[in-house]
Amino acid sequence: MSTLTASPLLSRHGAVEATGLDAGVAWHYGDPTAEQRALAQGRGVVDQSHLGVVTVTGPDRLSWLNSLSTQEVAALAPGASTELMILSPQGRIEHVAAALDDGATTWLITETAEGLATFLDRMRFMLRVDVADVTADWAALGEAVRAPAASGEPVTWVDPWPDVVAGGTTYAASTDSHPGALRPWRLVLVPRPDLDKEVDERLESGWILAGTWAAEALRIEAYRPRAAAEVDATTLPHELDWLRTAVHLHKGCYRGQETVAKVHNVGRPPRRLTMLHLDGSAHSLPEPGASVRLGLEDDAPVAGHVTSVARHHELGPIALAVLKRSTDPSATLIVPSDGGALSASQELIVNADGFSADRPPKVGPTMKGLLMGKGCAADGGDMPA
Repeated sequence: MSTLTASPLLSRHGAVEATGLDAGVAWHYGDPTAEQRALAQGRGVVDQSHLGVVTVTGPDRLSWLNSLSTQEVAALAPGASTELMILSPQGRIEHVAAALDDGATTWLITETAEGLATFLDRMRFMLRVDVADVTADWAALGEAVRAPAASGEPVTWVDPWPDVVAGGTTYAASTDSHPGALRPWRLVLVPRPDLDKEVDERLESGWILAGTWAAEALRIEAYRPRAAAEVDATTLPHELDWLRTAVHLHKGCYRGQETVAKVHNVGRPPRRLTMLHLDGSAHSLPEPGASVRLGLEDDAPVAGHVTSVARHHELGPIALAVLKRSTDPSATLIVPSDGGALSASQELIVNADGFSADRPPKVGPTMKGLLMGKGCAADGGDMPA
């Protein structure tokens, strides 16, 4: 996360600073329920100035990023929004970035700006690219809007979630409408010194300043994974249904591609993201990282762990959790909290069988090698357990 000082918006009336991943910006401004409703109605703005911003310039920037990342960006049109990942050689998620090119600069909005900039700078070699961490100069504002920037407006990234973009696929448990379709979201980049002024302009138009409590509750409801919350050292994109927006399965070679192809074509992800509906009779919530167990006993099997938690203005207490894929989808789970153990029911996000919507049909041994990623020679590592 960013090492920036606290946001100037914390001086606004009623502001309560967030802790944990969102430290430095407001958790809420005195009425989190009203803030959620305003955001859900498309008339709220959220301080996201704790996010990092990395820029890549130079004539080789798009082809270079295309060779390093999971996404097809070689021909990314000016103003078009996408999402990309940098994976380890074993296919684990290392960095995630919202990506947008304005014709001269590729903008990467990320929660790991320093690490991403360092990695990219190491990979420049003799190419005509320059990498800079510009977090100190630019701040992001979150808006419940799906529209791209008009001519003359600031650099704006529009979240593609939950669309299955070109080259992507889904591990969704249901083919019915996706709750993420009801959550438009974009990030608008403004000069950091202008943050107060930009917010005031929105408030003058009738919008409400909302905190991260509101934004996170709507994100969880939308099944939207967040790198700083849902990703750990072993996370595969398949486990979070993140091949929807951040992975192109048919592009050229990149680091970690072999594992991505293996899991998609002939394997199954070992874990799955799910939404938990928590017992609302208690006033406490579990902490991110809390274990999810299959029973009240101290030695009850651990099914996984909570990754994100919020109190939703309509759904009540909800959470995202990463569970073992084999966990019974109908099982009532137990999650500890400061106020005692909470029961939780599952709402499936990633299906329990571990197959994507377009998994290739089973083939004989002579064809298996053709399903590993178009002849990629990168060191993808072994099939994850």
